[in-house]
Amino acid sequence: MLNTFEAKTDEQGNILVPSGIKLPEGCRILITVLDESPKHQVNDEALLSEKSLAADWDNPDEDEAWKSLNQD
Repeated sequence: MLNTFEAKTDEQGNILVPSGIKLPEGCRILITVLDESPKHQVNDEALLSEKSLAADWDNPDEDEAWKSLNQD
């Protein structure tokens, strides 16, 4: 079974393993170095489809169809 954990490095480049991770003796570990800082990623597909979805969703018929789910 594969498990993925996020870790960081210190000033000397040593890997800082998050606390609470217990690794079995002799396990194999793959290390992938990411070349960018973690940041909030935007779902590009959602942004690209926003205009076309708005044309379908922003109309009175859709409002009527979904009003039973409105919690306001």
